[in-house]
Amino acid sequence: MSTLKKAVVLLSGGLDSVTCLAVAKRDNYELHTLSFDYGQRHKIELECAKRCADAAGVKQFHLLKFDLRMWGASALTSDKLDVPDYNPGASSIPVTYVPARNLIFLSFAAALAEGLGSRDIFIGVNSLDYSGYPDCRPAFIDAFRNCARLGTKAVDEGWEYNIHAPLQNLRKTEIIRLGLSLGVDYSMTHSCYNPDASGRPCGRCDSCGLRRDAFRELGLEDPALAR
Repeated sequence: MSTLKKAVVLLSGGLDSVTCLAVAKRDNYELHTLSFDYGQRHKIELECAKRCADAAGVKQFHLLKFDLRMWGASALTSDKLDVPDYNPGASSIPVTYVPARNLIFLSFAAALAEGLGSRDIFIGVNSLDYSGYPDCRPAFIDAFRNCARLGTKAVDEGWEYNIHAPLQNLRKTEIIRLGLSLGVDYSMTHSCYNPDASGRPCGRCDSCGLRRDAFRELGLEDPALAR
């Protein structure tokens, strides 16, 4: 029997979530990852999530499937909306925002954690070099922590979830440096919102732009582009 504390790690297969997984591994948790097939156009990220989970030696890889294409509302879940090009000066929430996505994901993570007897959930949200999504901001993470306590047996048993967001206040360059120091192979990750049929990143979307700029600032080329 393992004596390690169990943690649920939300794992998309992207740069941030895989770095977050490496942090949880560094901190000696028994790792249970949770990924989602929600109808996203960049479904190749799930193949990357599985490979990265295997490489990290996770205890269990969970893949949950549901269909957010039923109501679209995002360029990631509707073919009627185009994925916009990277615009670092934009101030509005982009059309790639999936309504309440992290609220949905964290709710499933809380349910899985409660069932496992875990009090620790890791999520790779960031609120510095990011697209402005409201469900990546510290206020939301703090509010969800209390929501999860009130909506589970934690409220009667006198405990609460630890929602770990170790990348919350890091720039993308700092995230990459952290991941490299922990042995993350970024060639195994995928961040692009609009890959081609072979899974190659478009190089034009917000996620590609943020990632490319960070690697270049570090004097590196993004290894995912060489896949």
